Amino acid sequence: MSRVLLRSLFALVVAAAAVLIGWRVLKPAEVLATVAPPYPTAHAEHPHTTGQLGIAPLIVGDKIRVYASKRQVRADAPVDAETVYTAIWSFRRWPEQLSGLVASGATVVSRWSDGDLVAIDGGTGKIIWRVSGPSGPGFEGHRTGSATVWAPAGLRVAGPSVLVTAGGQLFAYAMSTGTPLWSATCAQAFTTAAAQVVCPSGVYDAGSRTPVASFPPGPYTPVGCDVASSSCAGLRDGSGHGWLTTSPEPVRSAPLDRPDATVAAGLVVSADGHAVDAVTGAARHDYPAGSRVLGAAAGRVVLLTPGRTLLLADPRTGAVIASFPLELVREGTRWDPGRWQVTDHHMAVERLAPDRPDDPDTPGYYFSVDTVVVAAL
Repeated sequence: MSRVLLRSLFALVVAAAAVLIGWRVLKPAEVLATVAPPYPTAHAEHPHTTGQLGIAPLIVGDKIRVYASKRQVRADAPVDAETVYTAIWSFRRWPEQLSGLVASGATVVSRWSDGDLVAIDGGTGKIIWRVSGPSGPGFEGHRTGSATVWAPAGLRVAGPSVLVTAGGQLFAYAMSTGTPLWSATCAQAFTTAAAQVVCPSGVYDAGSRTPVASFPPGPYTPVGCDVASSSCAGLRDGSGHGWLTTSPEPVRSAPLDRPDATVAAGLVVSADGHAVDAVTGAARHDYPAGSRVLGAAAGRVVLLTPGRTLLLADPRTGAVIASFPLELVREGTRWDPGRWQVTDHHMAVERLAPDRPDDPDTPGYYFSVDTVVVAAL
């Protein structure tokens, strides 16, 4: 009898220990880990390819790189490092999943599946503010995280505000404090370079929610946007007419009427490589047909040719002022650009296999293991 009791007691102790261990592993938890290096400085570089990474970085302030995974945000530096470095800070949550990342200045804002918005100082890794918002989707970044850092669902930036859309509503928060500012009915939104929020129902000032009546009727198609469908340089209205959105009042841009045209730094480039002034339509330059405008970097237009050469052009004349092959090691140029980011002094682009399957989680979808290439501009 005593042996049976001892065995039963032992079984209870083992079961209790297993429950305790399971709870410690699976209970809701957060970990904020930081080191204390000096804030990394921006590097003055001649334009060239600097690195290849297996994951997509959100380049913040041209000083650090921030990465997304299912339950973690982490940062390294400098931006021109050849590969991923040891994290200078990281923030992990369980069991919540990361929905998206955006940044303004040195502030990095993460949105989580439970609705929390967490703002972190990119230089120190310290939490600046935190608020509860509408719940977000789970992690949708696949292998590289590019969708989470460069195209986050329902997360935008406009001037002094960070914006969340969910359930047909838009919620604006102050970027500096997280204070709720305003809300409006808006199923989906993009923002302009003049800090306006463009919804299907109308256009608002991002800081005050004041309607902007000078915009033509929608629905609108954004053109020449930064990451997170933010700071868009132009749009096409409901009639297909092009407009520049870099000033408080939209400016008509007839060259943007072409459905295959986009704009960067005041230069409109079409799919045939023909570049014209965005307002006057005056011819500026002809680039190789099929060249893709990636964005503007410190007043220069950044283009990627079909041969995967990166071009930096002067928007006033269209002249190429720098060019280099976008590869660090000889892997060939037969790849398609996926998502990308362009800042004043750096860029990064995700490379996809040309004959890839439809599912990003299927082998053969990405061009290589280190499929994100980074360059200094």
